[in-house]
Amino acid sequence: MLSFMLRRVGQSILVLLVVGLVAFSMFRFVGDPIDNMLGQERTLEDIERLEQQLGLDRPFPVQYLRFLEGAIQGNFGVSYRQGREVSEILLERAPATLELAAVSAVLAILLGIALGVYTAIRRDGFVANFIMSTSLIGVSLPTFLIGILLIYLFSVELNWLPSFGRGEVVDLGGWTTGLLTASGLKSLILPSITLGLYQMTLIMRLVRSEMLEVLRQDYIRFARARGLADRTIHFRHALKNTLVPVVTIIGLQLGAIIAFAIITETVFQWPGMGLLFINAIQFVDIPVMAAYLMLISVMFVAINLIVDILYAFIDPRLRVAGK
Repeated sequence: MLSFMLRRVGQSILVLLVVGLVAFSMFRFVGDPIDNMLGQERTLEDIERLEQQLGLDRPFPVQYLRFLEGAIQGNFGVSYRQGREVSEILLERAPATLELAAVSAVLAILLGIALGVYTAIRRDGFVANFIMSTSLIGVSLPTFLIGILLIYLFSVELNWLPSFGRGEVVDLGGWTTGLLTASGLKSLILPSITLGLYQMTLIMRLVRSEMLEVLRQDYIRFARARGLADRTIHFRHALKNTLVPVVTIIGLQLGAIIAFAIITETVFQWPGMGLLFINAIQFVDIPVMAAYLMLISVMFVAINLIVDILYAFIDPRLRVAGK
């Protein structure tokens, strides 16, 4: 197990280095930050002075190594647009994104597993068939369209929920949260549903498919022949063996929730890291863009590593194989 974990950590570090190189290379072709910072009245002396100040006059390998050195220390440079430390800006925006992602993930996992188990057990019932039919909406429609439809229904027509912003927040020693205020909770409902709906339907359909497959196994028939209660069979034997492939999808979807929160944040003008990234693209703020992508990559890699470790606890066969 230790050798496996060390090998996975080494692979994760390699992936992060490659992602950092690709991101840092791509962002050089997004645009020229000098044009946005100096405007049309610039002179050649102004351009040379700013390029030297930002380190853009140095060779690309030197710039990339400086970026990696700073990233390891948590220093991603200075924002070209705001003139502030990128790490400071990200810390300000991170609570909004992580709070939205956490609520969306909880909704997606709990409802996805519960509805998946229900539709598998009651697969011939009217309610189960209705749930499976309506789940196609979450799979088929793009996230931004779901968000617009929810805004039109609950904000424009019914005027029940706010259509943008985070609402009133509470500062808990550097961490801002809207979970402790009424307006914050109301502002969180529509974005969290929009962000978690696709993941919920995907998890639900996967759980249902795997649950139906497990219920056809011989050991389930043997458990029924022994006279075990249906609750014991479904939740102690079938569900546990269903979770092995489901954990993989859940892990990937947790990373996707954080990464693709950028769409939801743009639709609802949610003041998180995703909206910050969109604004950074418009102003060619390369340090912010590179730092955001690296941060998302670290989250993806960390989640995948945790999922691999969880396999050994869910499936005993993996522990035996490891030994």
